[in-house]
Amino acid sequence: MRLARLLAMLGAIISISASAEDDRIVALSWESTEHLLKLGISPLGVADANDYRKWVVNPVLPDEVIDIGSRTEPNLELLVQLRPTTIVTSSMLGNIRGILERIAPVIEHDSFQRDADNYLLQRNSYLTLARYVGREAQALERLALMDTRINELRRQINDHFSGRPPRVAVIRFSSPTVVYINAQNSMIQRAMDLLNLSPAFAQPASDWGITQTSVTSLGAIRDGVVLHIEPFAQQEIIFGTVLWNAMPFVRANRFGHLPATWSYGGVFSVEYLAESIAEALLRIPLNDATTL
Repeated sequence: MRLARLLAMLGAIISISASAEDDRIVALSWESTEHLLKLGISPLGVADANDYRKWVVNPVLPDEVIDIGSRTEPNLELLVQLRPTTIVTSSMLGNIRGILERIAPVIEHDSFQRDADNYLLQRNSYLTLARYVGREAQALERLALMDTRINELRRQINDHFSGRPPRVAVIRFSSPTVVYINAQNSMIQRAMDLLNLSPAFAQPASDWGITQTSVTSLGAIRDGVVLHIEPFAQQEIIFGTVLWNAMPFVRANRFGHLPATWSYGGVFSVEYLAESIAEALLRIPLNDATTL
């Protein structure tokens, strides 16, 4: 019944000319949301918009942007009612592309992949979208500004540590006993590469650029700095335990935090991650970090 109602609604609007309206773009992935915002376009609607504001944070999503359901199951009826001129989606929603195309023209970008250069994949997706909306020159300018910013951050880190920056592991807590660690193909690792930082707990490539492991396994990080990405509501439970405070990096004051920063995002997530990592490292006491 729901599908029949949706098809009836589609029939009622099929004659509307998208070109007669202003750009009304909806984004069904957070990567495409980031890319639209960095092109100076506020999406009409975004999948999981409220969670985007909590976990992705940057670039900031305006309050008026409509939440159009989840990234795995967008609200198709609402999409029809919104009458978008363009739908930007991901390959993860390929099974409903046919339905989406009956609502509006669709731009699809590839999702995160184990065997891909995910930074390059997202960069190409950003430029493809920029060309579609006629803002390629602006896109290239912003990419150049990002490169300049990361180069400056690398210089700051190198100067701060007198040319010997510490090795770094970035983690995200899943529970008080489980963490995710950045893997070789992650956007985090790309940010670290651009900052000339080596991993303190190297992990092989994975589907989403992360490896799940136990908190106790972090004890293997004898050298290096460990940074955890906020938020995690139960962090005080962990940080107050004897086990946690016995970790080598905790005892050596080589543990820090990063503000909410999405590690599976669009091309500019590399810049946000680089900024967060650099700021955290510059807070690490020199007498501890420089002994690595």
